[in-house]
Amino acid sequence: MKNILIIVTNHATLGTTDQKNGTFAPELTHALDAFLQAGFNYDVASISGGAAPFYGEDIEGDDVNARVFNNSEFQSRVRNTIPVNQLNIDDYDAIFYPGGFGLLSDLAEHATTATLAASLYERGGVIGSVCHGPAGLLPITLSNGQPLIADKNLTGFTREEEVDFGTINDIPFLLEEALTRKAAKFSKIQPWGEHVIVDDRLVTGQNPASAHGVGKAIVDLLK
Repeated sequence: MKNILIIVTNHATLGTTDQKNGTFAPELTHALDAFLQAGFNYDVASISGGAAPFYGEDIEGDDVNARVFNNSEFQSRVRNTIPVNQLNIDDYDAIFYPGGFGLLSDLAEHATTATLAASLYERGGVIGSVCHGPAGLLPITLSNGQPLIADKNLTGFTREEEVDFGTINDIPFLLEEALTRKAAKFSKIQPWGEHVIVDDRLVTGQNPASAHGVGKAIVDLLK
């Protein structure tokens, strides 16, 4: 039985604004649906532990999101996330970072979480992320001193999508630029289309439409 560690943000607003934010629910639920269909176990962790902030939990017409998000076991886990300093990373086969603007304000530079992720990857584990989730990849440095993404082709939420979504002036930093500066290659397609990249044991998705594809790619790698 494979075990997936889902790491979510504790930051509840868009940058320094007072706009409600956190993890964008469909990016977690659609990937988790793929994990559950494969029979995988999962835990949810965050830097501080406790209740995780969400937005997009009630999108009209998204039956997968509604079904997974409102499940009682899921609700228990996201209301009681495990602090990352209490994790035994050897218990997990993969890490998944769902997106949401909140992540730009904490996981994008959190050394303890990055160290755990590096340990998992170096022993053969899989790391996946979607939309703003790849911000969590930025601080991950391997034991040879090289950033995890230095030789990787990846994707994430684009500048064009920030403009379309109206967040370009409120985000702490532009994810596409940060990833482009650090990774071997940043790849993107037209805004809002599904785009998933697998490079070795790293899986990234461009936007919310890519969440299920990222989950399925993680499943395929673990099988």
